[in-house]
Amino acid sequence: MKFTSHETDTLLDILTWRRDVRHFRNTPIPDEARQLLHQAIELSPSVGNSRPWRIIEVESPEARARVIASHEKANADAVTDYCDEEKRKYFELKLAGLREAPLQIAFFTDNNPAAGRGLGRQTMQETLVFSTVTAIHQLWLMARTLNIGVGWVSILEPEKMNATLNVDPDWQFTAYLCIGYPQQQDELPELHRKGWQENEKTSWVSR
Repeated sequence: MKFTSHETDTLLDILTWRRDVRHFRNTPIPDEARQLLHQAIELSPSVGNSRPWRIIEVESPEARARVIASHEKANADAVTDYCDEEKRKYFELKLAGLREAPLQIAFFTDNNPAAGRGLGRQTMQETLVFSTVTAIHQLWLMARTLNIGVGWVSILEPEKMNATLNVDPDWQFTAYLCIGYPQQQDELPELHRKGWQENEKTSWVSR
């Protein structure tokens, strides 16, 4: 398969407009779109072809309520590290779409999968988590092509998420995603627009 400059420009547009979304409409995601999100994950690479990601779709009101409680606890704990002015700015930020997003998915990593037979991870065990994160990014890019937004909720109590969602205690919690159609779109990250942290240029160093 040989791609053209048109596909290159399209990919650059997708990367430019791939934002972390926190403001969702409650419009359901159709089954066809869900299947494409699944397919994007299935096409993801992984160390030793181990496919260590373990995916939980969080649907029930009870499970979602437990996740919201975890977020609220972690959010309250996090703000204690900031000065008064930073606390004010922090509370002005919307950091999760847990009450609105129609689709919510928790990703875990199996750190001892039988698949792959250990290939490529003896010296870098963390490549299993890297593999899961790569699968998440593939889902994220596919979602953007469908005009669907994704928000990664990192303000949670990771050590409690296995119990919160009643999953294998040996899995490693890796990510919680809120997925749905965004209320608005912007090419700048929300934290940049809100004055919390602007995008900085990456420094490339030669050795």
